Amino acid sequence: MEQEGPKEAPVTKKDRSVFSEIFQSVAIAVLLAVVIRLFILEPFFIPSGSMEPTLKENDRILVSKLNYYFEEPERGDVVVFKYPRDTSRNFVKRVVAVGGETLTIRNSDLYIDGNAVPEIYLPPGLKFDDYGPVEVPEESYFVMGDNRNNSDDSRVWGFLPEDLIIGKAITIYWPPGRAGIVH
Repeated sequence: MEQEGPKEAPVTKKDRSVFSEIFQSVAIAVLLAVVIRLFILEPFFIPSGSMEPTLKENDRILVSKLNYYFEEPERGDVVVFKYPRDTSRNFVKRVVAVGGETLTIRNSDLYIDGNAVPEIYLPPGLKFDDYGPVEVPEESYFVMGDNRNNSDDSRVWGFLPEDLIIGKAITIYWPPGRAGIVH
């Protein structure tokens, strides 16, 4: 006489309901994550020292894609953008001049429309070459790394068109010891 094993319980309507709720919850969470990443916040990795001391190599930052729906980038903003010479690559630099402004660098000092602009975010004692004067076209920006002697920026490849800007760097989230607002 053959013994029968334990019988499997039939799947009930209640079980299907639980599985359906779990599936819906996971689907909604994935959809929200995709929407947030596409339209609101996106994490980025800093691969080089071109923005030191503000951002260091291997920092991880959050970039707000929402800010520039409501306002234009301003001088001093740290922005992530598609590199104009190869839009498959992303760069991060500081906006130092906006459309309509004339930029000059003289004796390692930045001048906008003839007025000196304090750059408290630069490493102390940093010396870099003169540049300009150049007038930034409308709907374009002049961007530079804070580590001016180690930065592939507008001095090399020209003006940054507004439509290549991804968003504004708002916070460093990794490593924990460097976590904080990007200034």
